[in-house]
Amino acid sequence: MKRLVPKKPVWLAASAAVGLFALGIAFWMRSGNPWNPGRVAGGLLFGVAAALLVLSSILHPLRRPLLGFPFGTAQRWTQFHIYGGCLSFLFVLIHEGFRLPSGTVGWLLLILSAWATLSGLLGVWLQKWIPALMAGNLRVEAIFERIPELIAKLQAEANALVEGSSEVLDRFYRDDVEPALAGVQVSWDYLVDISGGRERRLAPFGRMAAFLTPEEKPRLEDLKALFAEKLELDAQYSLQRVLRLWILLHVPPSVLLFGLMLYHITVNLYYR
Repeated sequence: MKRLVPKKPVWLAASAAVGLFALGIAFWMRSGNPWNPGRVAGGLLFGVAAALLVLSSILHPLRRPLLGFPFGTAQRWTQFHIYGGCLSFLFVLIHEGFRLPSGTVGWLLLILSAWATLSGLLGVWLQKWIPALMAGNLRVEAIFERIPELIAKLQAEANALVEGSSEVLDRFYRDDVEPALAGVQVSWDYLVDISGGRERRLAPFGRMAAFLTPEEKPRLEDLKALFAEKLELDAQYSLQRVLRLWILLHVPPSVLLFGLMLYHITVNLYYR
């Protein structure tokens, strides 16, 4: 539950206040005249506000080239990105008068706005949950791009370790261990069980010990340690990959949303 607690409650409170104020303004405007999404003193105002908020969200990756302008710190940029995205969806709903769209562009705007907002909230949760999950359950930490290289080194160490070993240990390595060391093995199962069935997958090492001489058992233990490290690197890669795939689910639809908003506003202003 702690992961659901906002880091900066003041941003949540301020965003809620802005949302309630916007709703109040919208209902006040609507009380005097029938709601028209294309009227300046009405839906158009909120449509433009939604587009500006989406634009600020798209500029989030450019906060460093912009030298932090206008929010100063990266944390403020991130907070505005999150809460501004939620407010932009609210403004889209207000713009439509909380009615279902009547045209193709309207439906696309609604669907893309909902997608950008929900995928953004999913990303917030993933970026809190996955790092905490890895920190609390994995002993190995590695940079995503270097994991294949590290696994290749583990495989080289394992090959050197079993060189000159008995036929029994060599066969066990070639049949049961080496295939699992051959590159990254990505699995969605790590989202459910971060250990990836660690004890079950290490159990064959315990059974193999009974067939080895006392001189070879330390070699088996070293091989087991290498295999355990490989399992953790697989988990690291799989979980970090989820965060990278999430970017593809969130960023391109958000850019498309902004472009469609610009088109929608331009067309409505031109034909006014």
